[in-house]
Amino acid sequence: MRLFSGTSHEGLAKEVSGMLHIPISGSEVVRFGNSEVRVRIDEEVKNELCLIVQSTSNPTDTHLMELFFFCDALRREEAKKVIGIIPYFGYARQDIQHRPGECISVNVIIRFLESIGFYKIYTIDLHDDGTAGVFSIPFKNLSALELLAKTARKEIKSAHAVSIVSPDQGGIERARKFGYYFFGTNDFHLSIIEKRRDLEKIHASKALDLYGDVRGKTVILVDDVVTSGKTLINAVDLCLERGADDIYAVIVHHDFTEKAHEVIQDSRLVKLFTTNTIQLAKHQKIPKLYEVSIAPLIVEEFEKK
Repeated sequence: MRLFSGTSHEGLAKEVSGMLHIPISGSEVVRFGNSEVRVRIDEEVKNELCLIVQSTSNPTDTHLMELFFFCDALRREEAKKVIGIIPYFGYARQDIQHRPGECISVNVIIRFLESIGFYKIYTIDLHDDGTAGVFSIPFKNLSALELLAKTARKEIKSAHAVSIVSPDQGGIERARKFGYYFFGTNDFHLSIIEKRRDLEKIHASKALDLYGDVRGKTVILVDDVVTSGKTLINAVDLCLERGADDIYAVIVHHDFTEKAHEVIQDSRLVKLFTTNTIQLAKHQKIPKLYEVSIAPLIVEEFEKK
């Protein structure tokens, strides 16, 4: 088995390498002045099982093209199977047609992955479980919710009752799963925020109402992705308006825009528990961020093989 690292998250690839006791295989990624990229494999891979670790986070298109080229280069060198490990799957939220004339972007990305020659794709907490059905090649969606629940349970020392809150209607099942891992039972308090998104504006949404009583409680908001931070902060503010005492957030992917870390740090959120599916810049690693590594999830899959 050979392990390759794209350039989007070399730190995670090194963690996986250390835990599997497999060195990162040699490759060359060259970026030209006209923004084109070239990928070259530096080792013999004929008849080998090859893994590529590459999050398709910002800049999404750049990291996707690099991933495609890695697969093509490996197939040309007669690798037996090429498996893509995509901790954060870019375009996963563009999975339905919100307005007439829109593309369904995630379907296009899946077709690329299939046609280029990937044998199997792994990801972490895909935005919608239903997207798995679009794949015609083997696909596995791993979840970091149990890891995050165990971490949050150790860190949140609250004298108040805890309420799990989904910041929108689409995340109810995700919040339920987290709640089960957090409490060890399905018998817990769950609240839901009604959210309306402005389809004519980017990163614009409004928290309309809260279904459930959070008064006097510690709230844990559970979601899959935070980007601008506006949906999260709207949810925080609404819960506080309804009498919540402390607000924490558990969000798998921190796909931050340029100012998102500032928005979160300046908010009334106590702490944000998240994972390292995306490599953050140093200035984005704010005090309110608690990052959990997903390397053990990946390693567990390939220790079985």
